[in-house]
Amino acid sequence: MEKMSVLDLSAQQGGKPNLMNIELMLNNSGLFRAQCKRLLEETDKACKRMQDDDHKRLDQRIRDIQFLKKELELKLEEITLEIDVLIALQSRVVNALEATKEPLRVTVLCLEERKKRFPSENLHDDVDRELLKERDLIKGVASLLQRVVEQITEQIRLNRSAKYRLEKDLKEKFEAQCIDNSCVLMTTHSVNDLQKSQNTNAVLPSLTVTPEFWENISDINIAKAEHQKTNSLSLKALVESVLEQTAADMRKQVQATTAAFQLNIQEVKNAKSQMEDKLPKILSEITSQQRIREDLQVAITENEQCLSLAQARLALRRQRPGKEQCYDPAQSQLLAEVQQLTANINRLCGEVVQSEEEQRALVHCQLQLQEHIDVEANTLYIDEVICSQHRKPIIIHNF
Repeated sequence: MEKMSVLDLSAQQGGKPNLMNIELMLNNSGLFRAQCKRLLEETDKACKRMQDDDHKRLDQRIRDIQFLKKELELKLEEITLEIDVLIALQSRVVNALEATKEPLRVTVLCLEERKKRFPSENLHDDVDRELLKERDLIKGVASLLQRVVEQITEQIRLNRSAKYRLEKDLKEKFEAQCIDNSCVLMTTHSVNDLQKSQNTNAVLPSLTVTPEFWENISDINIAKAEHQKTNSLSLKALVESVLEQTAADMRKQVQATTAAFQLNIQEVKNAKSQMEDKLPKILSEITSQQRIREDLQVAITENEQCLSLAQARLALRRQRPGKEQCYDPAQSQLLAEVQQLTANINRLCGEVVQSEEEQRALVHCQLQLQEHIDVEANTLYIDEVICSQHRKPIIIHNF
């Protein structure tokens, strides 16, 4: 039925009110009021339902944000801890790298000092071989530790990058949560106040981020942080192994070099001691040769005197009268004596010459012994005093 307003009913009356029309008008007005009440109730229920739905959706959204925030905060704490651990580990590696400088300097110095040995001793012996191995090993360790420092530096950079993304994500989550919390607390009265302070009728940009994509962003950041954490743990285990192995290798090589030094020092000491034991014997033998030569000279003189006597007797007997020139036993004895004495003198003179040669050989041996003793003493001084003093402070501790 078409509704009729009061003006329409009045217009149909010429002057006198029509009671039927008035009754119809009252009925229409009542129906309209009932319709308005239903509309009011419906719109009120719809508003309350929509506001309840808004609260539910916003509360759920806040819980979702809080859940992701906890995940992000946990991963941020883990990656921050890994950064601190890597920084401490990097400091250890740097200290280990620094600790290789002094042993390397001492090793090179010992090699240079050993070049000052006499040419006869300046040979490529076991000590030199161990020193060269030690030098190459320390250089290799230093090069390896330098590469490890660079690897740790790069991993720290990657961890900090992951940390930055987590912090940025957390910051944005916090801002979004604050905004949604404000939305939950917002009422019709607060909207009026808000409309006074800012233009709420401005056109908002379209939202292109889907809930799945929104959650996926945080998952990606968490996954990247977890990946870098795993890399950090692997690198940390590798570095710990490298530090342990390099320290053990250096300690083993230093011990091997020290053992070579000690063995060489003992061998030099033994050789020097043996030569020093021989030297007094050589000197004593030189003195004995001098004495025996003096005795030979005395014997030669005595034999020459006896020879002169025998020759004089023969010469005197040749003055006997002609018929007395008899080859008697006395003459035979004198002739045999001259012959024997001459032979004795020749033998004694030969022994004197041999004694002089023996003495010259002994003197030459004495000089050689003395020279070798000086050489061994110089070698002993370089190895036992100079090199040992340089190497004494070198102790390879665990890195």
